[in-house]
Amino acid sequence: MRRNKAETDETIRRLIRIAREHFTEHGYTNTALESVVQEANMTRGAVYHHFRSKKELFRAVLEAVQQEAAERVERDASRSEDVWQQLYLGCRAFVLAAVEPRSKRIMLIDGPAVLGWDVWRAIDANHSMRLLRGQLETMREQGCFGDVPIDALTHFISGALNETSLWLAHESVRPEALEDTMKVIALFLEGFRRRPGQASERNGPSD
Repeated sequence: MRRNKAETDETIRRLIRIAREHFTEHGYTNTALESVVQEANMTRGAVYHHFRSKKELFRAVLEAVQQEAAERVERDASRSEDVWQQLYLGCRAFVLAAVEPRSKRIMLIDGPAVLGWDVWRAIDANHSMRLLRGQLETMREQGCFGDVPIDALTHFISGALNETSLWLAHESVRPEALEDTMKVIALFLEGFRRRPGQASERNGPSD
């Protein structure tokens, strides 16, 4: 039984990996499920046993991409012990993960268009946004800022990062666009960090 489950899990991971390559190269609309089936050396029926449609397979791919981005956020944020630096590093990691060539089309362009904003936002909320909220809650508990509504703050920052990533994905021809983005993130967090009477006591996040 365990062997069968392990084999099934491996088959699903393989399908997702192959489908991701096709969705990245051709986009959702121009990806034929039959091409994924052939490369996976499976029958169409075998694929439908795991995913009922191309759309369901795409959703699984998006989940994998979002999970990968969340892992990068968590890993990069853990490089610092300072909570403000963790927040900056996490925001930076999210943007970098989102605009990677093998991720940006799936995560930023086709994701919302194919699945709809409600589904896309729910997936985002379960991954990177969840980590962002946790970080902000920790910072509030440590007195880093006042009684700020965490839900509103989480969606505000997350929305800014998503929109910035989408803009950056279309600005990839400009080498300085990524550097400009990181400067803006640092500037925003620096301004958010300061409070009356404390501006001179804290240093902003550094790259």
